[in-house]
Amino acid sequence: MKKYKVGMVGVGRGTAYGHIFTHHPDTEVVALCDFNEESLEQNGKEFGIDDKHLFLNYEDMLNDDIDIVVLGTPIPFHADQTVKGLAAGKHILCEVTASDNLKDCQRMVDAVRSAKTKFMMAENVNYMDFALQWDKYIKAGKIGTPFYAEADYLHEIRDKVDGKWRANRAPLHYCSHSLGPILKWMDDHIVRCTALGNESRCFENKTIGNIDLQVALFETAKGATIKVARSSVARRYPGSGFYSILGTKGYLESSREGYEGTGLRYFEGIDPEKTARKIAIPTSNLDAPPEANAGGHGTSEYYLVYDFLKCIEEDTTPPIDIVRAMDMTVPGLIAHEAAMKGGVWLDVPRITD
Repeated sequence: MKKYKVGMVGVGRGTAYGHIFTHHPDTEVVALCDFNEESLEQNGKEFGIDDKHLFLNYEDMLNDDIDIVVLGTPIPFHADQTVKGLAAGKHILCEVTASDNLKDCQRMVDAVRSAKTKFMMAENVNYMDFALQWDKYIKAGKIGTPFYAEADYLHEIRDKVDGKWRANRAPLHYCSHSLGPILKWMDDHIVRCTALGNESRCFENKTIGNIDLQVALFETAKGATIKVARSSVARRYPGSGFYSILGTKGYLESSREGYEGTGLRYFEGIDPEKTARKIAIPTSNLDAPPEANAGGHGTSEYYLVYDFLKCIEEDTTPPIDIVRAMDMTVPGLIAHEAAMKGGVWLDVPRITD
C-alpha cells in the first residue's frame, strides 16, 4: 500500500481523525484547513505541519499535494466541500451527517457517481465494538428476523446550540448515530416516517436546534419499525446512547448510561428459557493495538479508517458509501418535517442515483 497524504478540514473534529491517520503506517497528515487562524497554527504545530501547508481557504488546500480529505466541518458545508473535493480527485471521508437538505444530498450523490475517487461517511457508532458484535449475532440469526428497534441519543450540548450553527440543526436532523447501526443490523432502509416534537421551552431564543426533544417512528422496506428519540438540550445525565433490537427469536439491549455499561440479551434455544442474560457493552476492542484509541469513541474510528483505506487500496465500495450515507441522513430530514406538520406520515425518498 502506498503512503497516502491526508488533509484535514475543520480543526477539532477533523483533527481527532488526524491522530488515527498519524499512527497508521500507510498515511501521513500533511495539511490542515480552518477559518480560525489561531487554532490552525496551534494544531499545525501539534501535527508538525509546515506553515505553507496550513490553509484558511479550502480550495487552496485542494491544490496541495494530498490524496485524502477528511471533512470535520459543520454539516452545512459538507455538500460543497464534498463536491469540490471529489472534482479535485481527492478521496473524501465526511463526518456525519451527509447534509441538512435534500437538494444538497442529491448534489453529493451526483458528485460521487461521477467521481473516480472514494466517498465514505464517518459514522463511528457502526464501528463501536458492541455494534460489530451485535451485527455478527444478528447476521447469524441469533435473534431471528428483526422486526423492531429503538435508539435514544440524548446528548446535552446547550452551549453549542445557543446562537451557533447547531441552532439550525433540528434534533432529528442528527440521527445517523441512531439509525446507522440499526439499518446495518437489519440490512434495510426506511420508506416512511412520522414524528412529534416542535416545542422549545429551554431557551428564550427559540430555534429548531433547541427543540426540547423529537421522537420519530420509521417504517422500513422490510416492514420493521424503528423508534428514535433525539435531544441536544434535555438535561439527562449521563447522556443516553441506547439501542434495542427485537427479533422473532430474541433481543439485544444496551445500557442507558452513555454507550458503555451492562446490557441484556435473550437468544432462543441458547439462553435459559425466558431468562435474559447480562452482557457487556464495550466501545473498544480490547485486542486492538494501543494507538487504536487515539481518535476517541473507543476503537471505532481506528477500524473505520482501516476500512476506508482498504476500499481505496482495493478499489471496492466503502462500507458506508453514498447510498448508506443517505439512508442514515434523509430519514431524519423528513422526520423533522413530519414533526413540524404535527405528526403526519411522510414518504422517505431513497436517493441512490
